Amino acid sequence: MKYTPMAIVLVLAAVNVYGADCEALSRLNLPSVTVKVAENKPAGDLPAHCRVAGSIHPTPDSDIQFEVLLPEAWNHRFQAVGNGGFAGSLSITGMAAPLRHGYATATTDTGHSGSDAAWALGHREKIIDYGHRAVHEMTVTAKALITAYYGVGPKKSYFASCSNGGRQALMEVQRYPGDYDGVISGAPANEFTRVAAGFLWNEIALTGPGFIAPAKLKAIEAAALAACDAGDGVKDGLISDPLRCRFDPGVLLCKGEETDACLTGPEIAALRKIYQGPRDARGKQIFPGFVPGGETGPGGWGAWITAAQVEKSLHYFFSTQMAKNMAFNDPAWDYKTFDVNKDFARLDAALAPVLNASDVNIRPFVARGGKLMLYHGWCDAALTPLNTIDYYNRAAAKLGKKSAANSLRLYLLPGVQHCGGGPGPNRFIGTWTDAEHDMVLAMEKWVEDGVAPRAIIASSAPPVQRTRPICPYPQIAKYNGSGSTDDAANFTCAVVK
Repeated sequence: MKYTPMAIVLVLAAVNVYGADCEALSRLNLPSVTVKVAENKPAGDLPAHCRVAGSIHPTPDSDIQFEVLLPEAWNHRFQAVGNGGFAGSLSITGMAAPLRHGYATATTDTGHSGSDAAWALGHREKIIDYGHRAVHEMTVTAKALITAYYGVGPKKSYFASCSNGGRQALMEVQRYPGDYDGVISGAPANEFTRVAAGFLWNEIALTGPGFIAPAKLKAIEAAALAACDAGDGVKDGLISDPLRCRFDPGVLLCKGEETDACLTGPEIAALRKIYQGPRDARGKQIFPGFVPGGETGPGGWGAWITAAQVEKSLHYFFSTQMAKNMAFNDPAWDYKTFDVNKDFARLDAALAPVLNASDVNIRPFVARGGKLMLYHGWCDAALTPLNTIDYYNRAAAKLGKKSAANSLRLYLLPGVQHCGGGPGPNRFIGTWTDAEHDMVLAMEKWVEDGVAPRAIIASSAPPVQRTRPICPYPQIAKYNGSGSTDDAANFTCAVVK
């Protein structure tokens, strides 16, 4: 559905709900929208607000659940939140922080329930809802409700999310450039079909003698750090610029009896494949691989890539769910049959037009003043940061130097895992302190005041032990040579040549 501002005004005038109380929103008549709940919620854990919940039905097979929270003390802004994984539930907790800071906020389950992809089997329209349509429908509906409740629409609208939510963010920028003024896309799974191909590539590499037990990850990470940690001028357990890391897994070859401190020949071959990423028979890169230095930790490779068994890894879960239920429509499909030279083309043809947010032409979004921030943790074991760098470089080239400088930023976070966590300073978004320390507030300042963001000061989780500037790519944080290496003030953002 698409509503022009005038169309919204006419709909609202027809039902006479301008400035109405919350319950009157249940009588708002919007095409394909059913409002099920419209209730006032008193102040408690959250500020006093109007809660509206319902469903949207753009097709006969669509059932997009949504929730919109409208604060009593509104700051005249709207901020929506996205979903991780296969979505399937409302991001209720994600709305709490925006609401506390005065934003009207919204979420959607993207049209289905459940954390796997069983809902997708034989339901193409539901895949389209999940792929991009649901977030847009939620956005249009939320803005209509905001206008009805307050008598005026939001002065600025923002979207911030990570992982699949980062993909949703880029979908909004690419397909619906008028929805948001500022978009923050974290660790985006935007090349969804190629992500799945990479996951399957890793699973096959780890099947059989190439399987790397989680107990060996510590030795791999230690060897990578020994090779590359000091490259930024300080040895601190973080690789600030993995692109310059020249780590050869061959140094871990077992010289005698196999232990957890060394790798066998097949294990080294598998590790090299994971760093390399999937390639076809001609050597063409289908998707980039992972970078060394972030193999351990609760959110590291042991969870995502090389779990106790291949079938227990999150790579296995997401790739096989997608292949079985979305691409091949075959619940019995076996990942061990995947041939990157023939099956990737089938998978890509079936789903790329719906799920991939690949378009680097974001000029329509930028032309209306839109700002886009990308961020990615260097130690992300779920989604490789190299893909986000590639998207940024291609989008910047398409925009041109001046336009890119005015509208596009990428931040890469050393030691940070998937959407947060890890040994590096990982508090940089959602702190709600000031624009120097919080990406959302920096985006606000950029959109509303024209102040372009520079470095974001990230910190360790409380108690704060380390701060570090997160520099706009291609700059990295370089130690000045004196003072504490745990103090961001002693680092300078610079391009390393």
